[in-house]
Amino acid sequence: METELDEKEPNPVPNPTDGIGTRIAEVADRIGSRKAAAKAAGVSVSTLNRWTTGESVPVLAGVARLCMAAGVSLDWVAYGDEMARAMHKVCAATGDEQEHALPGVAELHDLGKASGAFEDHLDIEDYALVPLYDAQCSAGDGAWNENCQVLTHLAFTRHSLRKQGLTPEHLSAIRVDGDSMEPVLEAGDTVLIDHTRTTIEGEGIYIIRLDHHLYAKRLQRSFDGVAVISENPAYREIQVPRDRLDELEIIGRAVWAAGWL
Repeated sequence: METELDEKEPNPVPNPTDGIGTRIAEVADRIGSRKAAAKAAGVSVSTLNRWTTGESVPVLAGVARLCMAAGVSLDWVAYGDEMARAMHKVCAATGDEQEHALPGVAELHDLGKASGAFEDHLDIEDYALVPLYDAQCSAGDGAWNENCQVLTHLAFTRHSLRKQGLTPEHLSAIRVDGDSMEPVLEAGDTVLIDHTRTTIEGEGIYIIRLDHHLYAKRLQRSFDGVAVISENPAYREIQVPRDRLDELEIIGRAVWAAGWL
């Protein structure tokens, strides 16, 4: 029965659980199979099936992993907003199509509290949202992300970031372009960047800007400069001499990567 208060209540908060099972099923179908989708979400197939049928409340951490694997906005899965749905492109996109910035998912906290969704399983405040930038930011001067679009946000537990000595405010993510870092990084893989690490600390994979382009490369100090190394033996090593090191800008160190198996 509706009360007078119910009838007059403006802009009721949407319930993230309305139809969420159907949307999770659609995301699973995008991945290809329930088994693959369950693996991506970090749950069993039976648990995933219970999410899709509404027999159990989805765990936000698993839904976030599922969305990241499928390249789908967490906003859309939670709320069903068609404007929030998007597929992420590989960095080597031809440019014939434009990707649109996706809404952030910071609102999930307020909506989750209002609806009670997910609260039995985890607190949204346990998660940090890291921006995933459009790969088209790979050219140009100025700040590396000055002309970038934020495609969506990736959810990481604050605990896991702390264990690695990482702070969310200094992190971002981009997609890998090309095959020069195969088999370590493949085209389309997502790389998490720690922007506090802009000097070479031993050998590691860094995101660098050289000649106005971004690259993911292994850097190694040498006697006369810095070696820029590709994992793929088809690509030759580049040596940046000491007198040109000011042309090599280290954007940050790659600290995490994910991609299709």
